[in-house]
Amino acid sequence: MNSNSDYHFLFKVLLIGNSGVGKSCMLMRYSENQFTNNFYNTIGVDFKTKTIALGEHNVKLQIWDTAGQDRFRTITCSYYRGAQGIIIVYDITDRESFENVKTWMAEIDKYASESVNRLLVGNKADITERREVSYEEGLELSRLYQIPFYETSAKSSINIEAAFTHITKNILNRELHNTRAVVRKTSNLRLQNRQQQQQQEKKKQEDLCC
Repeated sequence: MNSNSDYHFLFKVLLIGNSGVGKSCMLMRYSENQFTNNFYNTIGVDFKTKTIALGEHNVKLQIWDTAGQDRFRTITCSYYRGAQGIIIVYDITDRESFENVKTWMAEIDKYASESVNRLLVGNKADITERREVSYEEGLELSRLYQIPFYETSAKSSINIEAAFTHITKNILNRELHNTRAVVRKTSNLRLQNRQQQQQQEKKKQEDLCC
C-alpha cells in the first residue's frame, strides 16, 4: 500500500470522444453521484479522483475528462501517455459521434500504451426517442475492436458504476498479472544465480582435490 495514503494502486483513466457526448456528466455522476444539464464544453482537460475497493485492493482512480474539440487535440494527446485505461464515449442520439469512434481508436493506437485497457460506451441511453445508433451497432463495433461495451445514462445513472468498475477490474487484473510475472522472473534469476554459484563452488572444490 502507498505509504502516504489508503490505496494500493493508482490508475489513470481517460474519457475521450466527441464534444457533447456527455463525458463530463459521466464523470460527475461517477465521482460525485450528481447530474446537471448546465455543462459547458470542457476546456482542455479536467479530472477527478475516486477510491474504490476491489477485493483486497484499494484502487484510486484519477479520471481525466478530455476536450472533444479539434482545437484542443494537441493538448489532450499528451494525456494519453501514462494512461492505464481509456473509455471511448459516443452519444446514441448522435450518429456522427459513433462514426468518429474509429478516429478516437486510431488516436489511442498512436499515442497510448499498447497494453492500455479500453472500453466503449454509448451514452444518453435514456433518450430513446432520439436514438440514432442501435445497441446492436454498438455491440458489433465493440466486438470488432475486441473491447467491452456498455450503454449508459449519466442522467438516469444507468450503468455508470458498472462501466467504470469493469475497466478498473481489467486494469487491476493486468497489473497484478504483470507484477506476478516480474516476481516469477526475479525468482527464476535468483535460482539460476544460486545454481551457478553452487556449480562454481563445486568446481573449485574439485580443482582443490586434484
